[in-house]
Amino acid sequence: MTAFPIFKPLVFAALASLSAALPALGQDGAIAGETAIPEVPIAVKYILDSFIMVLGGILVMWMAAGFAMLESGLVRSKNVSMQLLKNVAMYGLVSIVYYLIGYKMMYPGDQWLVPGLLGGFGIAVLEPVGLAASEADLSYATVSSDFFFQVMFCATAASIVSGTVAERIRLSPFLVFVFILTGLIYPIQAAWHWGGGFLSSAWGFSDFAGSTTVHSVGGWAALAGALVLGARNGKYNPDGTVNAIPGSNMPLATLGMFILWMGWFGFNGASQLAIGSVGDIADVGRVMANTNAAAAGGAITALILTMLVYGKTDLTFVLNGALAGLVSITAEPLYPGLGTASLIGAVGGVIVVFTVPLLDRLRIDDVVGAIPVHLFAGIWGTIVVVLTNPDATIGAQIGGIAIVGLFTFSVSAAIWFALKLTMGLRPSADDEALGLDKAEIGVEAYPEF
Repeated sequence: MTAFPIFKPLVFAALASLSAALPALGQDGAIAGETAIPEVPIAVKYILDSFIMVLGGILVMWMAAGFAMLESGLVRSKNVSMQLLKNVAMYGLVSIVYYLIGYKMMYPGDQWLVPGLLGGFGIAVLEPVGLAASEADLSYATVSSDFFFQVMFCATAASIVSGTVAERIRLSPFLVFVFILTGLIYPIQAAWHWGGGFLSSAWGFSDFAGSTTVHSVGGWAALAGALVLGARNGKYNPDGTVNAIPGSNMPLATLGMFILWMGWFGFNGASQLAIGSVGDIADVGRVMANTNAAAAGGAITALILTMLVYGKTDLTFVLNGALAGLVSITAEPLYPGLGTASLIGAVGGVIVVFTVPLLDRLRIDDVVGAIPVHLFAGIWGTIVVVLTNPDATIGAQIGGIAIVGLFTFSVSAAIWFALKLTMGLRPSADDEALGLDKAEIGVEAYPEF
């Protein structure tokens, strides 16, 4: 305190210099007193737009860790290593398959095999090293940043399937299905909307970041798998009662949910695909704020509703309520306000609380609740777009949901059934009882137990 008077003249001098500099800063590119902001040079816009997709891709890649932790926490300890292995192997496989087949099929440009319906075949090709501004189409982000961002979305669709069919599927048929899902099923239907196909060009279907194009697709594929695969041994009794099978690690599941929540800011925010203008960066901030609000709405609604319905709050419902809120807002996170976004997410929480037990009544065994979260909440999120986006129509939204759903479910069911007949899907009853960590991969997650 006694030393402060020594610095007082320096502080006053600094403030005086800053006051003198402010008018000059305010005049850069505009007449004094005006608030106009100069246009960002196109090369700078190109850099910024590419950067948001690189950053968004990193965040969405981090969701792979979220899925791995969530699923590992919600399966029994004897199957944890198997879930971890499936997630790592699946992510590596998707990255290669999307490069070899998926990206060009999803974004065919003018090389459609069937215009507007079936994209072309070919590998993804990146721009040359050290690209100069004169060599690039500066109105678009680079191929590399776009590929990096989009491959993460493709991997997300596959991750949804992994949790539903957990604890009773062998590794090899699962990876074969992932190959087909991410190499053909996902990019074909994604091209119909994001690749300039008929859903966007002729129908006017609207799905900002993939409530249907990513999440419902994963949900439809997971539902088909659960039906063909059947339930875990001991899950359902002949008299119709259900045996609860608790997960092994709730802290791990909760960590997974928070990682997914964080990654979703990249999933939705970077789907603006641009930050090179005032409007774009403002919209990115709006998307992220609405994404957070929807997750909060889903979590709190699930918390309150489980207390009212079951007499006590269930952590797993709250975790899935937050995720359902995130899925619900993904189709349109830009137009709503914070209150509306919270309500949209809240409905996602309601969907989870009532559809998880519905699946059990139908004897559909979904280990982590992925079908309610990604399929049912994805359908809701895509329909509710019409309440906030003035360009969306109910016919286009329902039509898009139906077309994508019918295509994904029917093809997925056929593939699952073919794998069941040829390779076989399930381990033996003895191996399932022993646990897939010991029976199939030989590495236990918790060997001391």
